[in-house]
Amino acid sequence: MATITAADVNKLRQQTGAGMMDCRKALVESDGDFEKAVDYLRKKGQKVAALRSDRETKEGVIIAKTSADGKTGVIVGLGCETDFVAKNEDFVKFAQAIVDLALSKGIKTIEDLNAAQLDGATVADKVNDQVAKIGEKISLNKFEFVEGGGVTAYIHGNYRMGVLVSFSKAVSEEVGKDVAMQIAAMNPIAVDADGVPADVIAREKEIAVEQVKAEGKPAEMAEKIAMGKVNKFFKESTLLQQAFVKDNNKSVGDYLKSVDAELKVNSFKRIALG
Repeated sequence: MATITAADVNKLRQQTGAGMMDCRKALVESDGDFEKAVDYLRKKGQKVAALRSDRETKEGVIIAKTSADGKTGVIVGLGCETDFVAKNEDFVKFAQAIVDLALSKGIKTIEDLNAAQLDGATVADKVNDQVAKIGEKISLNKFEFVEGGGVTAYIHGNYRMGVLVSFSKAVSEEVGKDVAMQIAAMNPIAVDADGVPADVIAREKEIAVEQVKAEGKPAEMAEKIAMGKVNKFFKESTLLQQAFVKDNNKSVGDYLKSVDAELKVNSFKRIALG
């Protein structure tokens, strides 16, 4: 049996962030081999994650950020069980490190992000290390990537929501924030009517027709009235047709035209905790 010193335990603790007793046990079980001890702690983390698999990670942080050239952006959602952990500075820094990695590597999917190397280990392993360190279920459960002529990132409510907006060209900070805050506040389902899934439109039309019939309107009028209701749905639920929150006398589309007649919104992503 190798002799395990306090210095060895402290070294492993500094390396992994795990608790003192966990580090001592890991070194004892690994006969003083640091690499094996790290693996032992990871396995412990996996076990903790499995034991807590029924727990929900409704708390955490949502971080949105753009690349230095402003042409790509990502949102990362790192979940945990409690608000206490979500507000921990080290937890937030860990989430920010994942965001920076995704941007620097041009990562576009959560699968590629989990497999990417972060400080000598995969992101998935690093997340598992956090389980061992914190003792809560931790999950990298949300990721989005966008690109465009200009991308704006917005974080709302102390890391509780993130928004990315892809524009056809670079925009000022004010314009980007105006549109991102609109999306955060009004939660549109698409940029415009063309982006609304066909099944959603069909469902809204079916509901509208039934409403018209229930109101006792003539059958020959039902289709026309129903389409009017569907158009109202588009106005309330699509970004460009929504009333602009900073000036309800104009739509978001009107606002963009007032900034630049050629400016378009390519796409957007909105992720919130819960």
